[in-house]
Amino acid sequence: MKLELRDITKRFGSFTANDSISLTVEPGQIHALLGENGAGKSTLMNTIYGMHAPTSGQMLLDDEPVSFSGPGDAVAAGIGMVHQHFMLIPVFSVTESVALGYEPTSGAGMIDFAAARKRVEEISARFGFDVDPDTTIEELPVGAQQRVEIIKALARDARVLILDEPTAVLTPQETDELISIMRQLKEAGTSILFITHKLREVKAVADTITVIRRGEVVGSAEPTASETELASLMVGREVSLTTQKQPAQPGEAALEIEGLTVLSGNGKVTLDSVTLDVKAGEILAVAGVDGNGQTELTQAILGVRQAASGDIRLNGESLKGKSVKERLNSGLGFVPEDRSTDGVVAGFSITENFVLDMYDQPPYASGPAMKPAVMRAAAQEQTTRFDVRMGTVDDPIRTLSGGNQQKVVLAREMSRDLKLFVASQPTRGLDVGSIEFVHRTIIEERDKGTPCLIVSTELDEALNIADRIAVMYRGRVIGIVGPHTSRDVLGLMMAGVPSEEAERIAAEHQTTLSEMDEEVDG
Repeated sequence: MKLELRDITKRFGSFTANDSISLTVEPGQIHALLGENGAGKSTLMNTIYGMHAPTSGQMLLDDEPVSFSGPGDAVAAGIGMVHQHFMLIPVFSVTESVALGYEPTSGAGMIDFAAARKRVEEISARFGFDVDPDTTIEELPVGAQQRVEIIKALARDARVLILDEPTAVLTPQETDELISIMRQLKEAGTSILFITHKLREVKAVADTITVIRRGEVVGSAEPTASETELASLMVGREVSLTTQKQPAQPGEAALEIEGLTVLSGNGKVTLDSVTLDVKAGEILAVAGVDGNGQTELTQAILGVRQAASGDIRLNGESLKGKSVKERLNSGLGFVPEDRSTDGVVAGFSITENFVLDMYDQPPYASGPAMKPAVMRAAAQEQTTRFDVRMGTVDDPIRTLSGGNQQKVVLAREMSRDLKLFVASQPTRGLDVGSIEFVHRTIIEERDKGTPCLIVSTELDEALNIADRIAVMYRGRVIGIVGPHTSRDVLGLMMAGVPSEEAERIAAEHQTTLSEMDEEVDG
């Protein structure tokens, strides 16, 4: 199916989110829409899907004009959408989630779950999704939940599939699986509109690229364009994809973790005798496939998970027995991996979220009296510094894009008088321009002498900003290496291979490749 947009404009009051956007997605084509967070990508997708009515402009399917009064109309017309934040009910099974709202019925008017289950099995088998129709959503990893969303769209005969920032919450391995799925869908004739800000993925899978900036189309490109060219087009200026930094000048160990063991609610060991340290004036990156204990490590540092054994010390003082509030007040800046659940309160204003756990402390309060004007001024200053795209600091934070919510969390945590900075996936959902700024800001914090622990599933990020990299596998630190370690070695370590053996295997693999090259040249 061919999807065409002609001069689509969407305004919210005086704010123009989309300004005369035109593009065409040909049948069986992967068309990437590339842009910064807040550029208007998600608004445009929601307009196509019938969640917003365009202020002006026209949409056509197979050259016929269409207009939708809601998502049901879009689905009926053959458009499916996988949202950045999945629309799934945790306690439902895969079958129930796929059937919800479009339940097949038997002759007696009862829901035909057998038919729904068969449909899930057929689509899963056709595309190799490997999804059990009887598993509940909450039992599935994030990558599998995304496959359920795609099955849901295909079960409703979607011929145009919108993927809105589909890799924002995926590990590198899950991203590779998604790219493979997209190619299969394309071969089957599905048209895909792929919304993202990740240049490597665009180049890997797109047939053509449209770039939007501040709600307007600013150009188009082929996937043969360099990442630097795409980044510059997206941001509107030259962008460095590598962060320049001076060698670290580390001091004494400021954060010391010794023999730390954490158990899950059912008694399973999720963090197994972890010992590591972060020195003053150093960035230690923790790498690994998601789910290997990184979450438990950061939560134990914050105090929301209790240690079964071991100790955590900050500047020589044990944090054992200290509450979360006490740890934050002592100078811990903490960026959680899930901003929407753990980082912000959706109904609160941007200002209220900026002072979320500091509202009762100077300069935001004097005794029991809060100082709203001081809070607002500080929020305004820091959101301007972090380039948060917003109306005013009085707006509810839920009105911001996911990336801009992340910037508010970062602005809040980095505005403290930091003794330790811990960030889990600090640039998840951010565009290249924002990533450049965040990395530079973290390095500036390091250069002040602050110990920084950064958890990231993005190998490029770990290699870009870290002074040392600790790799976790099944709750253990399998090795700590330098920032010049190859991606091959890190990848092997993330699969559980100890560092020395990983280096040997990688070297042998490289030798084999060199011999092959010599044979070809000969």
